[in-house]
Amino acid sequence: MTTTALGVLRLPRTVLFGPGQRHAIADAVAGLGRTALICTDARLAATAELAEIRKEIEAAGVRVEVFADTRPELPVDGVLDCVRGLTGHGVDVVVGIGGGSCLDMAKAVSLLLTHGGKPQDYYGENVVPGPILPVVAVPTTAGTGSEATPVAVFADPDRDMKVGISSPHLIPHTAVCDPELTHSCPPGLTAHSGADALSHLVESFTAVTRTPDPHLAYERVFIGKSALTDHVALNGLELMGRSLLKAYHDPTDVGARHDVMLAAFAGGVSLGTAGTAAAHALQYPLGAATHTPHGLGVGTLLPYVMRFNLPVRVREFAQVARALGVEDAGRDEAALARAGVEAVDALIDGLGLPRTIAELGLPESRLDWLAQQGMGAARLVQNNPRPLDLPAMSALARAAFTGDRGFPASI
Repeated sequence: MTTTALGVLRLPRTVLFGPGQRHAIADAVAGLGRTALICTDARLAATAELAEIRKEIEAAGVRVEVFADTRPELPVDGVLDCVRGLTGHGVDVVVGIGGGSCLDMAKAVSLLLTHGGKPQDYYGENVVPGPILPVVAVPTTAGTGSEATPVAVFADPDRDMKVGISSPHLIPHTAVCDPELTHSCPPGLTAHSGADALSHLVESFTAVTRTPDPHLAYERVFIGKSALTDHVALNGLELMGRSLLKAYHDPTDVGARHDVMLAAFAGGVSLGTAGTAAAHALQYPLGAATHTPHGLGVGTLLPYVMRFNLPVRVREFAQVARALGVEDAGRDEAALARAGVEAVDALIDGLGLPRTIAELGLPESRLDWLAQQGMGAARLVQNNPRPLDLPAMSALARAAFTGDRGFPASI
């Protein structure tokens, strides 16, 4: 395991993980208030599982209101629609049930109910002025890790890329992770979610290392890799290595579903402090331009970002190789590091993701725009372990467009 001088983690106050834990949601909510707002989407709102959860919460003496119009990629106006549509009753606790957009909706609604305004007022890092209403996060996909992160991400029509609010105050009070809720995920959703989680694990484990400082964890939301996030990320990579493709090819594999949900949670925990980097910086404008799912884009970009960062993260990618089950077989550390990158490639390719961003619909004429917009994601650019400037970002974008997976000559 990589050892660094600093270790930082920020977590939900309570984490419940395991089959059947959705039946503990009612107790969690009842311990936080008497009125609850459930944020979910139309598909989940019509399921027997959500009806059962609502019934159990109400049986615990909590009045429940449901907002069932959360849209994919979370348009910012959807958050305002939810807040405006509340019936006037006070809300004590917000419950997010669904994929990352539903969980981010719950965070954002809780923020606005507490501090007022609109999401745009809080874009960036550490702008949220204080605690928000408690959020109970219940993921039904194994991908974003939003149940453990200090961030909510939105699609803003006034901008050319997705934007986010980052603050430790957004970390849910309680995370309830029940792998049984992912059993109905179709293979495509499993693939996109799994690629997202895999990118979180890889990018947080290979993020920048900053000089330890007693004030660092309070000055920044995302501080780069640390001894504690390294430990969590490696554990998540081991789980992904043994189970991600199993869950994709056989959705009924209960053990694989369990492992992948736990790995996604590990990705949320590790990125929540370490942060992500260049793959996410490019995906925010790429997703806005191509209207493709976040996990699909970031998974397609990851092989090229890994190769760019390899010269400054040889040791880490060698550890990735071991975590993913690659045998040392007498390789030196550089060869093992290349094998680690290729092992991540194999997972991405095994999920059937496109090999290039051209296949996602980005025209070659927009590559310069993509690089420029990617450089605008300062937090992510600064978190990349290898320094990025516009020429480097342009080269990354072009490699991802042409499918050039060659390794740097020096490695």
